[in-house]
Amino acid sequence: MNLEEARLIAKKYREEIEYHNKKYYEEDAPEIDDFEYDKLVRNLEELEEKFPELSEKTSPTKKVGGSVSEKFSPVVHEVKMESLHDSFSIEEIISFEKKVRNSVQNPKYVVEPKIDGLSVSVEYQNGKLVRASTRGDGFVGEDITENILTISSLPKKISSGVSYLEVRGEVYMSKENFLNLIRYQESEGVKSFKNPRNAAAGSLRQKDSRITASRNLDIFIFNIQKIDGKEFKSHKESLEFLKNLSLPVVPICTECENIEEILKEINRIGNIKSELPYQTDGAVVKLDLLKERDLLGSTSKFPRWAEAFKYPPEEKKTELLDIEINVGRTGVLTPVGILAPVFVSGSTISRVVLHNQDFISEKDIRIGDEVVIRKAGEIIPEVVKVDSHKENSEQFVFPKVCPSCKSEVVKVEGEVALRCVNMDCPAQLLRNLIHFVSKGAMDIDGLGETIVKNMVSQNIIKSAHDIYNLKLEDISSMERMGDKSAENLINSIEKSKSRGLDKFIFALGIRHVGQKASKLIAKTFKSVDNLMIADEEDISQIDGIGDIIAKSIVSYFKIPQNIELIENLKNCGINMEFKDNVIDNKLSGKSFVLTGTLQKYTRTEASKLIESLGGTVTSSVSKKTSYVLAGSEPGSKVDKAKKLGVDIISEEEFENIIS
Repeated sequence: MNLEEARLIAKKYREEIEYHNKKYYEEDAPEIDDFEYDKLVRNLEELEEKFPELSEKTSPTKKVGGSVSEKFSPVVHEVKMESLHDSFSIEEIISFEKKVRNSVQNPKYVVEPKIDGLSVSVEYQNGKLVRASTRGDGFVGEDITENILTISSLPKKISSGVSYLEVRGEVYMSKENFLNLIRYQESEGVKSFKNPRNAAAGSLRQKDSRITASRNLDIFIFNIQKIDGKEFKSHKESLEFLKNLSLPVVPICTECENIEEILKEINRIGNIKSELPYQTDGAVVKLDLLKERDLLGSTSKFPRWAEAFKYPPEEKKTELLDIEINVGRTGVLTPVGILAPVFVSGSTISRVVLHNQDFISEKDIRIGDEVVIRKAGEIIPEVVKVDSHKENSEQFVFPKVCPSCKSEVVKVEGEVALRCVNMDCPAQLLRNLIHFVSKGAMDIDGLGETIVKNMVSQNIIKSAHDIYNLKLEDISSMERMGDKSAENLINSIEKSKSRGLDKFIFALGIRHVGQKASKLIAKTFKSVDNLMIADEEDISQIDGIGDIIAKSIVSYFKIPQNIELIENLKNCGINMEFKDNVIDNKLSGKSFVLTGTLQKYTRTEASKLIESLGGTVTSSVSKKTSYVLAGSEPGSKVDKAKKLGVDIISEEEFENIIS
């Protein structure tokens, strides 16, 4: 290969990497997995090493992370947030350790799992969390303080005994929460996140912190970036200090003295990673003593004292036996591949979601194919590619009618998914019933998914109101349901009648309306009758409710079957009114956002006081916000309030209003 040929190839690599950088860092919508991306970067690095003339300052091999979004205020990192150099083979780890030993006598190491999330900096001033930011390009990140405050495991105050502490951590979404989010997104027919890292990044970089809060993110702290008034000899010692402050420190940190122990620990983490509650795509080897880290220093992009080993994704071939079409709660048709069972990354896979017609057509997936399977993010089974077609196989085409009710399916404008719009579709009715009785909705203890399915299949119930007409003999006649179980279930059904309007609205399963939106709507309209006659403008005026939710609610109440269902449930004695603890309505219609430290109240106390006077408290400032109540050291909410012309009031002014 001559220089000109290498230049063309390098240009192609750079364009590909920059494209995927934008999808990964800025849009949180990666199109290839980390292993494929890392290989692209490695190919470019090798080309630039072979032809130094091609090495440019602007090359993606010299950059850390992505650019800073205009949605957030920029934060200049006093201590650069470096990236890690990746190794893809044991030989590369051995080479790294040999280089370290050439510079350091008797080095000591620690090995940690590489948490797959979004890297952040968190700053504490006199023990109080004052700011958090993303890595960005390593020099400048994004201010995400409001969103980081929604992470319950991260303390907002610590007794550190130092005036300033900056730590670095990885915000992640647990495998369990990721699976729950994926199920919800698929049931709603919206594009789902590709992996937990993508989900965590997309959730943390929301402009509305309420969305972030609903995603149940978590964080592991793995480094001290800067600390005033205290020094440490080793990384291990600094982690113990952080642990004593109740910070959620990276859970595995194993000391190693030589390459044999390092490789043993890398192998051990690789063997257990599928069992861990969080996603890890590698192991990180670090020098333990901080003075030795200072001795080795860093390149323009990576520290020389650390190396990341990336585990290759496990891929297996198997036969695609069939493609089933499942109908979800909102009528979305989802194709599911039925596989000859295959063991991948710790479990046996026999089913795989194929998403939609576009996905199937793009990969040309056909029944009878030999396909390559892996787990995206070590969790979700996916088809990587078709290895070979079966002889005389035909391209798969979606049915034109719903497989459950035979009604015509439609493609809604702006959506990829096909939907069955028949409100009486049996598959949708079943999914709606399962949702109706679930914990966040009517919360009928003892009426789980299996029992609901059995009741539907035996024609015991056909609609939600049938649940409230069940008799003891209806239940006790079912398999594994004796008199005592039947009696307990009847009591649980009766108890659910008093759940309240917010639970009832959520139980209806109106598209886009989650638990938090249900509560805001219930507090505003007070009864289901008021909500049924509201128009889009009435609903969208609620702080925290947008046009999409408003349109969805109005559309729901235009359908005669839905009105009939509500009337039937009302006749069953279900409480469809909202009861709150309002003692006075002087703040009715007013919404507040709290920021900074209040002198006379905690935020919880202030929120309860506002709600008791008929007002509402939201977490983010919008044009609908009535007042921003600002204490000492207010955050960016004050700046946003000024831009939007929202009144900013002090505690004294607040007390004048409520008195």
